[in-house]
Amino acid sequence: QVQVVESGGGSVQAGGSLRLSCAASGSILRLDNMGWYRQAPGNQRELVAVINTVGYADYAGSVQGRFTIARDNAKKTIYLQLNSLQPEDSAVYYCNAVAFTTRLERLEVWGQGTLVTVSR
Repeated sequence: QVQVVESGGGSVQAGGSLRLSCAASGSILRLDNMGWYRQAPGNQRELVAVINTVGYADYAGSVQGRFTIARDNAKKTIYLQLNSLQPEDSAVYYCNAVAFTTRLERLEVWGQGTLVTVSR
């Protein structure tokens, strides 16, 4: 009913930048919070950044000041600008969205993930 699809991952050298996008689609009445999580091999999935409907954002301490989350409600899309990337930022980045459907259901959906690899 509702899907989110990420794009924009890739490989960069330390200090480089990437921009991730996540577009939601389907039987969406309204989107609530949307965010980015990441999971490195052997680690648990962790919150990177989350943004609410009016643009208030919250970040993990490890990315504060380097990553910026943004939202375009008209496009049902969020973005994550990753600057000053470090090898420890390497992970699969997942988009998460809370959506209210046209059937008045509340769903939490995850994307398939996009890989970010940062080399020294």
